Amino acid sequence: MGKSTHQNVEFRTIDGVALRGWLFPVAGPAPAIIMSHGFNCVKEMTLPDIAEWFHAHGYNVVLYDARSVGTSEGLPRNQIDPLQMAEDLCDIVTHVSELECVDPRRVLLWGMSFGGMVSGCAAAVDSRPRAVIMVAPIFSFIKPERRRNTFAHLIRDRVSQLHGNEPLSLPPFNSKGENIAGFGGAGGPGGLEAYNLMRAAAESGGGAVTSGFRDKITLQTFHKLALARPSELLDMVDPRTAVMMVVPELDDISDPAEQQAAFARLGTASNSKSSSPRKLHLAKGKGHLTIMTGDGSHELLEEMHAFFKDVLDT
Repeated sequence: MGKSTHQNVEFRTIDGVALRGWLFPVAGPAPAIIMSHGFNCVKEMTLPDIAEWFHAHGYNVVLYDARSVGTSEGLPRNQIDPLQMAEDLCDIVTHVSELECVDPRRVLLWGMSFGGMVSGCAAAVDSRPRAVIMVAPIFSFIKPERRRNTFAHLIRDRVSQLHGNEPLSLPPFNSKGENIAGFGGAGGPGGLEAYNLMRAAAESGGGAVTSGFRDKITLQTFHKLALARPSELLDMVDPRTAVMMVVPELDDISDPAEQQAAFARLGTASNSKSSSPRKLHLAKGKGHLTIMTGDGSHELLEEMHAFFKDVLDT
């Protein structure tokens, strides 16, 4: 990270779980961006530089660890539940809106990968955020041909837990980039990229590791994923909520066609004064894990900033 200073913050969910993160404050009341990270990641991975960029452009920024990962509470550890995470994000919106440095009428959501999907699901029910940016969101989790075997494993694990055993945990990707559900580009280049990302974090000796990163998820994570239909929720997003989706052209973890189909569920904003813009940005030549780095990343940040600014100025 650069020179921006952040404060440690803690937010309690409606069921009393402490979610911990960083606040990059500006003199307020000012807009606030709440940033949500990727699948089984922690706040130290990828996003701090982006948080600092937005902070330098006048935004309060909150970057947090999701329930059961990193420094946040939640049991079982590393049980990734997208709908629960969306509910938790609504509670974070409440807490952030009450900070003295934040203008509660100008709260914004920004999420990458799994966090982009979670941000969209939160906005489907919570109309308080003025705008949402979803970067390379993931919308499908269990391949049809993997369902029977995956679900059988899930039920055996549930039976085992009922008999007093600990929840089964496993790496989200093995060394071949595979997982039991075929999730996240498993079995292809995307799965290998995800495996390498997780291993690099686990072996870094600092940063993500010291903040509680674990290269494991509970097997029951796939039960939570199996019951989630996030793309179907997007048509519930309030027309007054502005939405930008960034789709990497070469995404091999989340199918670009699925992302664009999910965006289409948002509908097209009408010319009514009560409607807010819907913007689809196709990032040419970019992949899932390279979308915010390298050539074109600064220009993309500028475009996101312009999108937020246009929404806030109306």
